[in-house]
Amino acid sequence: MTSHRAWGRLNVALWRARVSTRMSPSTRASDKPFLAVLAATAVSLIVALQVIFLKAPVEASMGIVQKIFYFHVPAAYGMYIGAFVCFLGSAGYLARGTARSDAFAKAGAEVAVTMGMMVLITGPLWAAKAWGRYWTWDPRLTTSMLSVLVYVAYVVLRAFTGDGEAERKFAAALGVLGAANLPIIHYSVQKWGGQHPKVISTGGGGLRHPDMKLALTLGFVTFTLLAITLVWHRTRLHLLAGRVDDLEQEAIELGLAGDG
Repeated sequence: MTSHRAWGRLNVALWRARVSTRMSPSTRASDKPFLAVLAATAVSLIVALQVIFLKAPVEASMGIVQKIFYFHVPAAYGMYIGAFVCFLGSAGYLARGTARSDAFAKAGAEVAVTMGMMVLITGPLWAAKAWGRYWTWDPRLTTSMLSVLVYVAYVVLRAFTGDGEAERKFAAALGVLGAANLPIIHYSVQKWGGQHPKVISTGGGGLRHPDMKLALTLGFVTFTLLAITLVWHRTRLHLLAGRVDDLEQEAIELGLAGDG
């Protein structure tokens, strides 16, 4: 009789989970804007690639390598978006302790790492042509690498340590502190100099052709939409994973599953 009751309670919990994750009107309603953003991201990416490689002219001094610029700078902007999302989620978790804030922070850190790795890969490829070497300990390059390593540490911490309250709060504190490095990256060239360009120039030796400006603008639009899509998707996945963990724990408490 006890076993039947336990199974009944577990079936009710599973039914509630299905309702909350698949069948509820709010979840179905949230799918529509997500799919719209996903479609807009795909369209923007296709248009941006066409403009970058087929319409924007090849720069006279650097050649086709200059087109890395249209990915490198927007990727850095995408890293800022992910880091800011991680900051908001981490601060929210420290203040309220909700699972949604925690999932938001994790998603932001993952996006910051993804975009940051794109920056660290495309940057040296451009630098090899512009500076004659792949890496130099330029202030902006160094602070950017440190920022990426902070969010790598966040992701590793959440992936390979426990998921208890202490671990979540420690990671949230790291997410808040990691955002402090972002203004340093932005103003590092003005404060300490270095080889990295200070601003995006649209005159002189910069982006003089209108199609170059268009390509860069589309790059920013695409990477902004991509960052939003990834944050949205990863947040939902983390929330669903949390619900599955809750069901597993309930099954263990009911004696329907082992804890190993």
